[in-house]
Amino acid sequence: MGFYLNPPADGFEEILKDGLYVDKSELIAYTNQVLGTTKKLTCFSRPRRFGKSFAAKMLVAYYSKGAKSKVLFENLKIGKHKNSGFEKHLNNYDVLSLDITSFISVADHIGDTVNVIQKDVIDELRDAFPDCIRENTTSLFKALLQINAKTGKKFFIVIDEWDALFREAKNNTEVQQTYIQLLRSLFKSNQTSQIIIGAYMTGILPIKKYGTQSALTDFYEFTMLEPGPLAQFVGFTEEEVCNLCHEHHLDFEKARRWYDGYRFDKIEHVYNPNSIIKAIFNGKFGNYWTQTETYESLKIYIDLNRDGLKDAIIDMLGGKRCKIDTGTFQNDMTSLESRDDVFTLLVHLGYLAYDIESKEVFIPNEEVREEFIRAVKHGKRKSTHVKLKNIMNSGHNQ
Repeated sequence: MGFYLNPPADGFEEILKDGLYVDKSELIAYTNQVLGTTKKLTCFSRPRRFGKSFAAKMLVAYYSKGAKSKVLFENLKIGKHKNSGFEKHLNNYDVLSLDITSFISVADHIGDTVNVIQKDVIDELRDAFPDCIRENTTSLFKALLQINAKTGKKFFIVIDEWDALFREAKNNTEVQQTYIQLLRSLFKSNQTSQIIIGAYMTGILPIKKYGTQSALTDFYEFTMLEPGPLAQFVGFTEEEVCNLCHEHHLDFEKARRWYDGYRFDKIEHVYNPNSIIKAIFNGKFGNYWTQTETYESLKIYIDLNRDGLKDAIIDMLGGKRCKIDTGTFQNDMTSLESRDDVFTLLVHLGYLAYDIESKEVFIPNEEVREEFIRAVKHGKRKSTHVKLKNIMNSGHNQ
């Protein structure tokens, strides 16, 4: 049992003790299904405060040999799920759990982050697997290969906030390249199947693209544009929110107006989970999710005003939709060459919802609408202030 290798189930246990846990444990059924197959590498990106870290902690608690977590899962959906392999895979793997934001915080300089990741994890692996890793080994990939050669061990790797370096060091291409090289060594080499039984990465942004090619092509990606079979795990479904509102005596129609609005194939209503939980805890509806970041970041993108971006946002505040092409977005915070790139980024950040059939974006709900209004009001162009005032006076609402 360690910090990175085979952690205990403490993080997930704390989540369950909060008393407002919505059971998303059937995500484990999917990861069990793809273990050891060509689909074993999963990257599931979604906005901040949409339960990414909750899912990562759940998977660590379930797979880690350092956890004794049967009691945590046996009464959840996965424990009752037929043919899910629940007993077979429970606490049966050597798990590496890497929170990239924590490595950034302990590095003396953000450019040292990749070195810190490899050094700290290898140090822990040396303690757990003595006489396996050569003294001069500084590559995490080589360390895992050397462990496998001596023991036959394979690892399940969980990476939380995988894209943190692309957000925190968005102009430092050197550290980004070094980081991508680390990930490629682990997940895009001929020996990946030799050392990895499965992997789950979570972040806000999809995997970085270079031109039209993903930097990690072997990953199966699920995003706010195309969540695929994992759509039900992006946020809370309407049934889940309806049950919570009934249990905690909240007005469901108000909850829908404030926090509904994200749409996926076969999942027509998806709610921001953090905001629903905060509304229940506080006993009232309000702007909770967007309070986690200032509107300044949103205002920066609006003030770019690429291809009439501001006018399009004003139109969306009036209830309209905007058709976009998501294909040119490079999955980073800096390569924004067009209005479509900015709007695609805002979809991944949760500020816009996306209709995959019509290829249109729109403002999902009242919570996000309030944030757009604040950003436009404090923007640089006075002409948009007038248009916004006209929209507000006309009584349009989402």
